[in-house]
Amino acid sequence: MGFGGISIWSLLLILAIVILLFGTKKLRNVGGDLGGAIRSFKKSVKDEEVGKDETESESQIIEGKVKEEDKV
Repeated sequence: MGFGGISIWSLLLILAIVILLFGTKKLRNVGGDLGGAIRSFKKSVKDEEVGKDETESESQIIEGKVKEEDKV
C-alpha cells in the first residue's frame, strides 16, 4: 500500500508515462521554472516583511517627534 491506496508500482508506471510524453529535457525545464518561481515568491515575502518592519519603525520615530513638539 502506497499513498492513499496507490502502490509504488502504479506511481512508477505513471512516472514512466509522464517521461515518455514530455521527455526529460522538458521536465527539467519545468522543474527549473517551478524552482525559480518558488525562490522569487520567498524573496518577495521576505522583502515585504523587511519593508513592513522599516515602515513601522519610521512611523514610531515620526510619532515620537510629534509628541516631543507638543510638549514644547
